[in-house]
Amino acid sequence: MSQSGVLKRSTILIHGSVGIPLAIIGYPLAVYLPPFYAQEMGLNMALMALVLVLARFSDVFTDPLIGMLSDRWQTRFGRRKPWLVMGTPLMLLGTVMIFMPPDGAGILHLLIWTVLMYFGWTMVTLPYGAWGAELSTQYHQRSRVTASREGFILLGLFIAALAPAVVQALGARYAAGDTDSLLMRVAVWLVGRDGELGIGYGPILASMGWLLLILLPITVLLVVTRVREAPPRSVQRTDWKKGWRVMKNNGPFKRLMLILLIVITGESFRNAMSVFFMQHVIQIQAHIGMMYLLYFGIGIAGIPFWLALGRKIGKHRAFCVAVSLSSLSILGMFFLQAGQLLPFAIMFAIKGFCFAAFQFLPLSMLADIVDLDTARSKEHRTGLFFAMSGMAQKMAMAIGLGLSLGMLSLVGFDATQTVHTEQQLMSLRVLYIVGPVLMYMTAFMLARKYPLTSDRQERIRQWIQRRNVRLQIVEAD
Repeated sequence: MSQSGVLKRSTILIHGSVGIPLAIIGYPLAVYLPPFYAQEMGLNMALMALVLVLARFSDVFTDPLIGMLSDRWQTRFGRRKPWLVMGTPLMLLGTVMIFMPPDGAGILHLLIWTVLMYFGWTMVTLPYGAWGAELSTQYHQRSRVTASREGFILLGLFIAALAPAVVQALGARYAAGDTDSLLMRVAVWLVGRDGELGIGYGPILASMGWLLLILLPITVLLVVTRVREAPPRSVQRTDWKKGWRVMKNNGPFKRLMLILLIVITGESFRNAMSVFFMQHVIQIQAHIGMMYLLYFGIGIAGIPFWLALGRKIGKHRAFCVAVSLSSLSILGMFFLQAGQLLPFAIMFAIKGFCFAAFQFLPLSMLADIVDLDTARSKEHRTGLFFAMSGMAQKMAMAIGLGLSLGMLSLVGFDATQTVHTEQQLMSLRVLYIVGPVLMYMTAFMLARKYPLTSDRQERIRQWIQRRNVRLQIVEAD
């Protein structure tokens, strides 16, 4: 990083690359894990929702702890880097056991390994996010850092979306009699079960597990060896109680946390139902993989647009535009009938285009909030702020997942059935459309009055720099 805070492109790209494996694990957890454990492992949907919510809420204890420790723990290796190295094997072990469970795995298996996987995920993602926020002090440079990371996340989602199409194509060839070729033997060994290759959700999850096993160690190794950490900028340390009191008095932080909680709950709620909606309402099961390829491909293409719009009108206003456009696209899906692939693809692509803004704009706004806290407290608590935001996001994902699966169970929707009544399908349609839109528009109302603009953040940054110069002069004397 230069003295001006302008980052090299290589630094931004290498740091952002960890987003690829993080996306590969996040995507199937939201989309394919519920139908796999409900339809193929035979778990009760309401009980599974409860277990996944409980596993997510374990982060209420681990997130603040890891955030504060990564702020305070000084090593020759750095503050943030050791956590990525320690968290990676835990994350990999938990993921493999969830995505490739042994025969007879039940609720207890899902609970234990999901908790372990989330703990490893926390050890990786929180210090990694704080590290990215510290790479530069400039408002728009932070947008570049978060846009790079979220761009790689979208790339990872695109790669993950290829897995269903590839696995199902191989499964179809296997079912047609192509069982002895080298490619098929490798595929059966990697993602098959009992010496055979099916076309269900199990092989899809297994393929993503292998992708994570390969890509996470590689990208973590690259970032810890090629990207420098910013030096710690606070000489004071506070206990968590004082830190919590300061954050409670930070108006933009409280508003952003509420926005994240609401919009991610809506995203998680919708994601958990998406496969069921496409499979049973629109009846395009054979094209689900292709729909997600389109969704994430358009999302990647949309990153420059949202980055430019955020620079032109402000990050919070660009976020409001994305939320509004997403709501309109989802509302349009309410009127679709079975077999209307093209209209659904168009509306799904519009939602994917907005997904990029959902990913990186709020996190870039959070990095600006850290400056406000630093100006007020004379301390630097990036890890703690990202821990609290991470906890809010994980709680939102748990709430959205639990609500969606629980409400589907309440209306009598059974994922193991292939035929459903008109009432059950209408309930699924209403839940999939109305629930997320209500949450998106609530987030819109909160975001449109967000107070921390680019001009204000620049004044705060300059004030911090002047104060740091004064402190250096005093220390030199």
